[in-house]
Amino acid sequence: MIPYGRQWIDDEDINAVIDVLKTDFITQGSRIREFESLLAEYLGAKYAVVFNSGTSALHAAYFAVGLEQGDEFITSPLTFVATSNAGLFLGARPVFCDVEMDTGNLNVELLEEKITSRTKLIVPVHYAGHPCDMEKVKEVADKYGLHIVEDACHALGAKYRNFKIGSCKYSDATVFSFHPVKHITTGEGGAVLTNRQDIYEKLLMFRNHGITKDKRKFINHWEGEWYYEMHFLGFNYRMSDIQATLGISQLKKLDKFVKKRRKIAKTYNEAFRSNFYFEIPPEKDYVYHAYHLYPIKVKDREKRKEVFDLLRRKGLGVQVHYIPVYFHPFYQKLGYFRGECPVAEEFYEREISLPIYPRMTDKDVYYILEIVEGVFREIYEN
Repeated sequence: MIPYGRQWIDDEDINAVIDVLKTDFITQGSRIREFESLLAEYLGAKYAVVFNSGTSALHAAYFAVGLEQGDEFITSPLTFVATSNAGLFLGARPVFCDVEMDTGNLNVELLEEKITSRTKLIVPVHYAGHPCDMEKVKEVADKYGLHIVEDACHALGAKYRNFKIGSCKYSDATVFSFHPVKHITTGEGGAVLTNRQDIYEKLLMFRNHGITKDKRKFINHWEGEWYYEMHFLGFNYRMSDIQATLGISQLKKLDKFVKKRRKIAKTYNEAFRSNFYFEIPPEKDYVYHAYHLYPIKVKDREKRKEVFDLLRRKGLGVQVHYIPVYFHPFYQKLGYFRGECPVAEEFYEREISLPIYPRMTDKDVYYILEIVEGVFREIYEN
């Protein structure tokens, strides 16, 4: 079976990890700081803080911008549950805004109607690796004095108006994931990028139990070199040096990985552009798409399951991204209901993610084209 996504680990990555395993520091050594420095430099931000998952990175970013009990934050329902769960961890309430049917990104024209006196934060999700229209998001945020945290877990290597996603040109912070199906991997892992020193310092403490060893921040009397203080309730969200070393090695190959994803997407686009059965993902003229996913949308939603099942039977590990967050029983218990975001719901009912990852060969790609075309003909023409 050809999966919809997978990592690419080579001998260089393996040898780098072996080397760090032979050192004295495999948890909180220098590789963490090196990885953070390289990420910040690559993305064009002042600061990077790495975490043990994309979820913990989201949690930390929301905390660092001040999201707290009783607040509301606006985000997309067309995302993995971590995007909204991270706010629930802090006692805030997610408010779901509908999406654009073509990109799957937040429909910025609907943002203002979701804002209340309790709104503190907007979390645009760069769905599938296609950046949201961040100028418009920032315009709304600035008008109402709101923070912006970009959920860019799909979008490492993408650009918006020639600025790399992660530069935080239009936001307070940007969050990435290094899960194996993402653009680079650390096994599990994540990062927050920011240009604000106050956010940076909170992130460092939040991932380490709320602890600081910075003498300038001490409230009580410094007692010796062993001394540290816990200032708020943080978590053990630290990444290990093992993971960071893998990330350093993977980051060297990021441009190659994104280029290969774009090449595959171009082949798909050329093959599928004139088909009668489904829509292909767009690339707006203001973005450089990173193609974490290649989502197609069947024109007849009633046939989506039949298409999905037959593609699976023929060896393609297709997936659906995503079940709208508020469809889940947990969210329904909180009072959310179907029908809140009709475009996102229709998008879900029509979407299928085709395989796309850099280790795919040309043979794999053309096999996928053959299978996809054959499946749609079989279902629609019989």
